[in-house]
Amino acid sequence: MDRKVLKSGEFLVERIDAKDIFIPEEFNEEQRMIAQTCQDFLEAEVYPNMDKVDKQDRELMKSILKKSGELGLMGISIPEEYNGFGQSFVTQMLAAETIGAGYSFSVAFMAHCGIGTLPIMYYGNEEQRQKYVTKLATGELIGAYCLTEPGAGSDANAGKTNARLSEDGKHYILNGQKMWITNAGFADVQTVFAKIDNDRVLSAFIVEKDFPGVVINPDEHKMGIKGSSTAQIFYNDVKVPVENLLGKRGEGFRIALSILHMGRIKLGGNVLGAAKKAINDSVKYANERKQFGVLISTFGAIKHKLAEQVIRTFAAEAANYRVSKDIDDLIEKYKSEGCDKGRATIDGISHYAVEAAILKVYGSEVLDFVIDEAVQIHGGMGYSAEMAVEKGYRDSRINRIFEGTNEINRLLVVDTAMKRAMKGDFNLYGKAEELYNSIDRISDAKTGKEGYYQEKTRQIENFKKAILIVIHGASKKFDKQLVNEQEVLNNLSDMITETYVAESLALRTEKIESLKGSAAAGLYQDILNVFVYDAAEKLRKAGLDAVYSFASPEEASALARVVETLTRADGVNVKDARRRIADRLIGDNCYRF
Repeated sequence: MDRKVLKSGEFLVERIDAKDIFIPEEFNEEQRMIAQTCQDFLEAEVYPNMDKVDKQDRELMKSILKKSGELGLMGISIPEEYNGFGQSFVTQMLAAETIGAGYSFSVAFMAHCGIGTLPIMYYGNEEQRQKYVTKLATGELIGAYCLTEPGAGSDANAGKTNARLSEDGKHYILNGQKMWITNAGFADVQTVFAKIDNDRVLSAFIVEKDFPGVVINPDEHKMGIKGSSTAQIFYNDVKVPVENLLGKRGEGFRIALSILHMGRIKLGGNVLGAAKKAINDSVKYANERKQFGVLISTFGAIKHKLAEQVIRTFAAEAANYRVSKDIDDLIEKYKSEGCDKGRATIDGISHYAVEAAILKVYGSEVLDFVIDEAVQIHGGMGYSAEMAVEKGYRDSRINRIFEGTNEINRLLVVDTAMKRAMKGDFNLYGKAEELYNSIDRISDAKTGKEGYYQEKTRQIENFKKAILIVIHGASKKFDKQLVNEQEVLNNLSDMITETYVAESLALRTEKIESLKGSAAAGLYQDILNVFVYDAAEKLRKAGLDAVYSFASPEEASALARVVETLTRADGVNVKDARRRIADRLIGDNCYRF
């Protein structure tokens, strides 16, 4: 490997060069063609049918899904030997991003291609892959993932669905109930999680909808994503052939967690496409709507909104593709060591659990911000069902709940990073203690003359120092009880998230300049300047909230001082920077950043 790749969470203590990350500006021609094929499919098959699909026409949704399978869109992540195209994880994320602009179709499509297909691809044996994955990859079969139960949501292992071996040893007899199951109304194949006998942990089973005893309820009535079939499924003495046990007995919880890591990071790509669609709708409306005799796109308040939509989306995009390439490299490393393709892929994705949680939380909240501002830019028309942003507004809200709530994922960011450090993946605790013990000597003094990117690197490295100091202080105060201090963990999670995204954006901007020259980088430096300036204030607030939540009055004074020092950012003319960003968007009349 000719580039430096950090382990999950290691960015907190290590620096990486711009040359060592992947940025969207490096997509090759094949990747751009795949994205264009996805976009063309949305234009030809999805958008013209969205009103009908949103009336819960299950058969229409299934027919559109099958058309996407016939085009090969469902097989992008599947190896060629199982009727797929075996594309890289970066390419999969680009496809996920593009399809993300497809409203409820995107939900059905991604559920099928991800959690509906990949458990069997990654954990199935060869017979199971040949029987099911080859048909899931082409759309001949549609998949669903059945984990959640009335009493088991975030606490997945609390599920009551049960399986027992039949007397003849040929079947597992499955009984239980699942809810909030995407594609339930028309899925042919379900991955169902249940406990065998009195096992403490889950096992996983491949269940066909036509097995006797499988009962599917009518679709739920939902706030948004109305075209996506979501229903409860009941299992009444369902006889599941023993050969349909997925993975090993008791491996279901590991399968569920691994697939959720994959779902989180793919959702991070999905919401990018939805955000860019909302930005395009926003700027087009602003360039058509007149008030007081002029286009509203000329107003400073509207330019502020348009620019902020771009800034947050562009930053999220930088973080998404940075980690996507890291995953690709780790997958190749595992394969070179003799690991099965399926297991290599899911292990590569699962390794980056910290970043997956960051992207899920950050991306879903960016989309909610972007689409909310899109409605506001549309004014009264934004509240009308005639406009696409009304649908986008309702559809966006589920993303903060999907794939583990944002509350759970915020806790995972910190908990997973700390556990990885305790295993020795990187020296978080040593560096944190060293910084904490030297807080009286910490300053923000520049070390000589700095170039532009050196300045941004210093600021972001200071953010990391602030995080480590707060982690050490909180750990020192609460010890093993820190896990119960969710407010403090949320503060830390927000600090870590803002820092990872800021660093990704800084590296992307620097690499753009190295590829295209300083003239081309000017507008991206505006994006970076505003983002880091705003991130500094967010880190300051989160850091101080945490400090005042755990430190004694004597400690708090010193810790607050160092947090304020390390989260200081140079002043930025944010008005002019945002206007330049907005003017570019307004001139292009679409997102071309």
